[in-house]
Amino acid sequence: MKLALNLSLSLLTLLTFSDEVFSLTSYQIKQICKKEKRSSICIKNLKKKRKSLQEGFLIEIPVIPYKR
Repeated sequence: MKLALNLSLSLLTLLTFSDEVFSLTSYQIKQICKKEKRSSICIKNLKKKRKSLQEGFLIEIPVIPYKR
């Protein structure tokens, strides 16, 4: 019984996690780039990365360290 339960739970987790990637909407891109000095360049770069991501290519995502 325990083996069947573990097997079913592991299969369920494998089926629920898929390789879907959700990219940013145009509105979210505009909200992010509103704070930048050159918002037009920021928008262009993010839209280019979004297109690459939707086509299945890897993109670089910068990591900003958290400051306390």
